[in-house]
Amino acid sequence: MKTVETAATAPAAAQRTAAPPIGRGARKRGLWWPAITGAAFAAAVVLSICIGGQPSSLQDAWHAVVTPDGSVMDLTIRELRWPRTVLAVVAGICLGLAGTLVQGHTRNPVADPGLLGINQGAALLIVAATALAGELPALTQAGLAFAGALAASVLVFAIGSAARHGSTPVTLVLAGAAVTALCSGLVAGIVLLNDQALDTLRFWQVGSLVGHSGVIGVIWPFVLAGAVLAVLNIRPLNALALGADTAVSLGISVFKARATGIAAITLLAGSAVTMAGPIAFAGLLVPHLTRALTGPDYRVLLPVSAVTGATLLLLADTAGRVIARPGELSVGVVLAVIGAPFFIHLARRRRLATV
Repeated sequence: MKTVETAATAPAAAQRTAAPPIGRGARKRGLWWPAITGAAFAAAVVLSICIGGQPSSLQDAWHAVVTPDGSVMDLTIRELRWPRTVLAVVAGICLGLAGTLVQGHTRNPVADPGLLGINQGAALLIVAATALAGELPALTQAGLAFAGALAASVLVFAIGSAARHGSTPVTLVLAGAAVTALCSGLVAGIVLLNDQALDTLRFWQVGSLVGHSGVIGVIWPFVLAGAVLAVLNIRPLNALALGADTAVSLGISVFKARATGIAAITLLAGSAVTMAGPIAFAGLLVPHLTRALTGPDYRVLLPVSAVTGATLLLLADTAGRVIARPGELSVGVVLAVIGAPFFIHLARRRRLATV
């Protein structure tokens, strides 16, 4: 009888653990992480609007937004800084969500959308189309970015699943590295033969927020769809964190969960690439920063990752304007300087942990 009762209550016990337990430390974090993330985001928005080639005050920003009179500062804030700030927020949300989803599905703390070849797959189709047809409208670029990102991610998961032991974090990382190298080689071959494609590649390789704010009006439905799919992926991700077998016992379809995750990652990463190019390391940094605040529960981790991604991109873009005055560094360069040492630290810590 005891054995029967234990077997009968096992699914219920597993159901209770589908979401990571919220202990005393997590409850304490839950009291102050909304204030920290909200304050940091608000400060980043203010800095992005006020800092530029010609610094402005909060009063100038308020005047430009509420009672503009056509002055040079009003036009600078309304026509240049505000659209750029909005672009950084939307792109940062996409990168934060995509990075968290990638690390959740690969169960690899050093993964980001670029690791699965998504960024390079999107860039490949855009550069190839530019070489054949010349400059492309925003909607066409968005469609090509989504198609390239989807093809790359599906290819990576197909290769990883074909391994002897099925899809594992290691096989996915190796497959992603192979697909990334393939796409990068094809892009390099194209730009060697076409000057216009080379000009396009300069933007896609570095990542920048300059002059592309109008793209948001075209691709916002794709961003919204990706965010909705990410929310639908929260419960499956919490279950998959306990292992595929446990997820199945909880009634989660692993295939459906992976498919939903791939669709969300494709839409979000493709949107980010369309808006700002393949910005590296944002998808790597954001999940780690967020977990330090919220813990591993995706019900909290995912929305906070969106806010943290927007904050990180705003701060990096603002720092680029300050560091290289009177010019500026692109946001991709700033994040590379920050993210590369962090990646090395993560890789070294994991290697030492396995010794």
